[in-house]
Amino acid sequence: MKSLMIFAMATLVASCTTSHQPLEPIPGSITYGGQPRTKLMKSPIGSTFEHEFRGDNGTRWSETYQIQPDRTVEIISRRKWSDFEFFSDTR
Repeated sequence: MKSLMIFAMATLVASCTTSHQPLEPIPGSITYGGQPRTKLMKSPIGSTFEHEFRGDNGTRWSETYQIQPDRTVEIISRRKWSDFEFFSDTR
């Protein structure tokens, strides 16, 4: 029983330390086609903001961006909305 508990704890710690893959921009994303031309100079590094848009087929999307130390923005989560359900894609 003790070895099972140690294995479970080790698995939990390993899952918390894995690196994330950044989300790829999709048509409508702020970073689709590259970073925006303007830099967010007054916003604090690490702050977040949301952007909502409709995809090509009318799907509603909501993305959350985080301002990086070099003043670029990174998508940290994406949500797909439909009339009946809610999907989430986070890192």
